[in-house]
Amino acid sequence: MTDEYRALRALADLVPAVPDLRAPEIAEGTVHLALLPGPRHGAAVELVRRQLAAQLAAPGRVVPAAPLEAPSLGLLRRPDLAVLPAPVARPLLVVEVVAPHFLEFDHRTRARDYAAMGIPTYLLVDPRTGTGIVHDEPNYTCRTDFAFGDVITVGPWTLDTGVLRTYSG
Repeated sequence: MTDEYRALRALADLVPAVPDLRAPEIAEGTVHLALLPGPRHGAAVELVRRQLAAQLAAPGRVVPAAPLEAPSLGLLRRPDLAVLPAPVARPLLVVEVVAPHFLEFDHRTRARDYAAMGIPTYLLVDPRTGTGIVHDEPNYTCRTDFAFGDVITVGPWTLDTGVLRTYSG
């Protein structure tokens, strides 16, 4: 762990729990703070969580906002969902539902960071456009685009995206 990351982590740990604020993340040498997304975002996260949880063999689990830390890379991320095997090792899958104010962040920065953290699959759901992307390893060189309504394969799981709604719909 570098001194810079240690200092950033100590700063992030000082941020108090505030009802409308997401827990801090660390990336690109900065502590990132953001407002919690609205209820439509939360509904999309929950719909994906239910489908994954129904297919996940025990003792694995689907965890919302799990802190994923890679100090050697200077990263602390909290994806909307993470599928964690048991015993806990690196996540098998992370899921982000795009919030309107995080478009660039979710599409490019998080994909780069999750690949660097060695997470095999990254599912990006975009309710603004009714689309999404499944990024697969190695290093997310395999990309599968989808539209809401498609039944998609995400790692060993299948998701029906027909249950998802756009922010406007």
